[in-house]
Amino acid sequence: LFQLRNVTFPEGTHSIEKAFQCYHCGKSFLQYWSLKSHEQTHSVEKPFQCSKCGSSFPRFGSLKRHERTHTSEKPYKCSHCLQRFTQSSYLKYHERIHTQEETFQCCQCGKGFIRFASLKLHERIHYIEKPFKCCQCGKGFTRFGSLKLHERIHTGEKPFKCSQCGKSFARSAILKNHERTHTREKPYNCIHCGQRFIQFSHLKCHERIHMQEKPFHCS
Repeated sequence: LFQLRNVTFPEGTHSIEKAFQCYHCGKSFLQYWSLKSHEQTHSVEKPFQCSKCGSSFPRFGSLKRHERTHTSEKPYKCSHCLQRFTQSSYLKYHERIHTQEETFQCCQCGKGFIRFASLKLHERIHYIEKPFKCCQCGKGFTRFGSLKLHERIHTGEKPFKCSQCGKSFARSAILKNHERTHTREKPYNCIHCGQRFIQFSHLKCHERIHMQEKPFHCS
């Protein structure tokens, strides 16, 4: 009861493509399980009611998942890092980052991707679709976020500042990795021996030892 659709966003927007569409009302969603959860709202019988807000649900499991929006309970923990999730489906989706499971495959070149949204962005390469243009040099990008990051090359902007040492960075992800040099937090652990690492790239480098590949120095 759902259909895929191709969505092209005009220049200047930065919305993520919502490829899963409800058959009943036409509302679109980024993730398949969000669509399935939404479709339950069209069900006539909703015997399970939330005691906090009065929302009704056709299934007891749907009610329990909804109640976590009030309690902020996150019972599903990633075995690779410290992140927790309200639903098991969210956890499974997240763990693909660690396992590198490439569920979605490009029909043009066969390249695999962990996320459906990443596949759709990749497919633009084949169609040479780069709607977001830099006003400084004219370089095109498939994503609005990529354009904004590129523009910092021209402006020298580094909006993400470390609260510990004051060093600034152009990207929040780089700042987050840098901050771990102060906190010594090691969120990535090896499933084979339990050794922990500050950065995910260091973990992948280490895992080559267990895969009996030739190891190399991880700097």
